[in-house]
Amino acid sequence: MHERVRRVRAALDEHGAATEIVELPSPAPTAAAAAEQLGCPVGAIANSLVFAVDGAPLLVLTSGAHRVDTRLLAPFLGVSRNRIRRAAPEFVLAATGQEVGGVAPVGHPLPIRALVDVTLSDYEHVWAGAGMHHSVFRTSFTELLTLTGGEPAVVSSEQTPSKQVL
Repeated sequence: MHERVRRVRAALDEHGAATEIVELPSPAPTAAAAAEQLGCPVGAIANSLVFAVDGAPLLVLTSGAHRVDTRLLAPFLGVSRNRIRRAAPEFVLAATGQEVGGVAPVGHPLPIRALVDVTLSDYEHVWAGAGMHHSVFRTSFTELLTLTGGEPAVVSSEQTPSKQVL
């Protein structure tokens, strides 16, 4: 087991998450690729995206069916939109200890503020990265909130008001 996956496993164990880390047959660089290999809807894939907000990392766990809209994040975070930037791969690696495409919601060197897409609550089970491009674990919206200390948020303009559980 790779060190990054071991750190994710340790974080899951620390929170009492008894889920299994699954190694996919091949790397899953997109939510669609992961969903195809897992046999689940693309919306049940929890993408871990890292943004830089005034130099601090922000983890946004979004449904694979959505793109993050920083116009929605800005008022939620209390900053102007131009202060939110998609993080460069080097920044992501430094903040999470994991490479883009394999970022997990847990197992980072230091805690990172997290927002969790409310649309993930539509699925009984969601799949999140486990530290490498080909590793994932099954969880739930509620468990993601607990694992990350995250806040539920509407992160995409594609979401409808009925899906908001705020």
